Amino acid sequence: MSDTPTAAPVSFAEFPAVTTAEWQARLTRELKGQDPATLRWPLPDGFSLEPFYHREALAALGGPPAPLPHPLAPWLNVPALTVPRGTDGRAQIDQAANALTNGADGIHFIIHDVPALAVHYLAEQLPLASTFVGYTVLAAPDELLSQLVEAAPGTALRGFMRFAPGPVPEGAELADYRAALRRCVRLTTGMPDFRALAVNGAFFGNRGATASQQIAFSLNTAAALLAELPDAETTAAEVAAAIHLHVAIMPGYFLEIAKLRALRRLWATLLHGFCLPAELNANLRIHAMTATWTQTTLDAHTNLLRHTTEAMSAVLGGADSLAVAPFDCLFAEANEFSARLARNLSVLLREEAGLGRVQDPAAGSYYLETLTDQLAQEAWTLFQRTEAQGGLPAMRGQLIEDIKAVATETFRRIASGQQVIVGTNRFQNKNEQFHFHPKKLLRSADFDVTRAAYPTEVLRLATAMHFERRDRKSKRAAVVLLGANTNQVILENFLQTLQEHERPELAASHPAGTLSLLYSSAEEATLMYATLDQFQKFARFIYQIPTEKQHFIPPALLTSDLATLHEAVRVFGFQEMKVQGYSTEEVLARLQGR
Repeated sequence: MSDTPTAAPVSFAEFPAVTTAEWQARLTRELKGQDPATLRWPLPDGFSLEPFYHREALAALGGPPAPLPHPLAPWLNVPALTVPRGTDGRAQIDQAANALTNGADGIHFIIHDVPALAVHYLAEQLPLASTFVGYTVLAAPDELLSQLVEAAPGTALRGFMRFAPGPVPEGAELADYRAALRRCVRLTTGMPDFRALAVNGAFFGNRGATASQQIAFSLNTAAALLAELPDAETTAAEVAAAIHLHVAIMPGYFLEIAKLRALRRLWATLLHGFCLPAELNANLRIHAMTATWTQTTLDAHTNLLRHTTEAMSAVLGGADSLAVAPFDCLFAEANEFSARLARNLSVLLREEAGLGRVQDPAAGSYYLETLTDQLAQEAWTLFQRTEAQGGLPAMRGQLIEDIKAVATETFRRIASGQQVIVGTNRFQNKNEQFHFHPKKLLRSADFDVTRAAYPTEVLRLATAMHFERRDRKSKRAAVVLLGANTNQVILENFLQTLQEHERPELAASHPAGTLSLLYSSAEEATLMYATLDQFQKFARFIYQIPTEKQHFIPPALLTSDLATLHEAVRVFGFQEMKVQGYSTEEVLARLQGR
């Protein structure tokens, strides 16, 4: 239009251009002889971040990459609500309706019992033609979709379906579910705002995978869907159009922005490999969620700060929808206070910070464009290697082992203080009063023990229980399962509390792969380790579980009368972990800041 103002070119001509060589010389001078290479930040993905990037970085990429497509609208604020087993979901549907009037743009239901869900009530309270609704189900995704179509005939649904059949990555166990997933695709054909198939990259991220592993293994999952689902009635293009990605966002701010950007670029490469139309590239939707991997029960308000950086990374990286978890979701029942804080985070970023107004804000950044390219290259190499070895599901076990190796190294870095979790392994609140009961939490089957903070966190919780038991002179005893190899975490954390001259010679750590335990009574606390078989038999004995009962998962906390537990520990052969010069109680007291 003639009255539209013309944008003036941005120029900083008044500042002289500075060459890379001049910047490098200035950097060397400021470091006073220290090698600039010492400032490199090595990533577990196999490459390092440089302390300095300049315009040559874009030249090395063949020029500035094209910006990512601008979304038609800012990201959707889509909080998650869990519908517990044995309930019809009416309470959660009412909560969803309230959230939608208070800042939410959609709702993601995590449904544990599909047959019990009040589908018609859902359709009445949340008009399916205009409401963005996501569904995660453990079984029968096609049955739920069929019920939704029946409850709102002629309505094009908006949202997504995610089928999570068990403790494996979706797409890794297709043989039993092909028919159901194909039916999901057919039921939603002609619904451009609904994605019936999920690639759950969050599965990998929330178990500690590196950024490149998350990207690569997500692509491997998508490749399995594209290879296995097409048949005479369902085309590969229809499968591709039905896929969306779920991604967990970590606190590594710039790395997470680059992760989402690399995912979009490699998605185009994957579709090209399947000879699919290029226009499908722009249809990819990414649903981002704040990571459970980085959450903690200790100093839990720090989760609010983590969620803020994670949410910003998600939206600046180009997520289409975002779920921010309540800061207390690890230990508290769902409540409006923490849900409102989580919901309002997206609203603040959009309405007050204006983060949805710029197309691909990372575009052109020397640093972020280089990081995006490096992540894409590493991830694509890993993806190709996995596919060459059979892809999913053939390589599922190896992928899990690779992630475990990375997670174990993360636990070690946290224990030694090389990697900081604020409020957990550094800057702890020594006088923290828990807003939950440690014993109840450790007994809960829903307590997430896969997180990065867990080995340090469970030690604090178990120690608090021990000192409480000692103060009350309890006549009962407890064995707390601290996790695999946690004794090494205890040793390294303990060393951090000592001055150099105080450090004793420590006994050799317990054998790799064994379980770490804390035996606690009013009289004593002893750190121990045991094999998995020993602990299984011990738990069965304490709770009188017959051996013929095959499926028994021992809880993290076992309690009994003092005599029974003390004798059982002796009979089942648990080994004590010794710290020369210090008793277990002295170690625990030091770790608790006592």
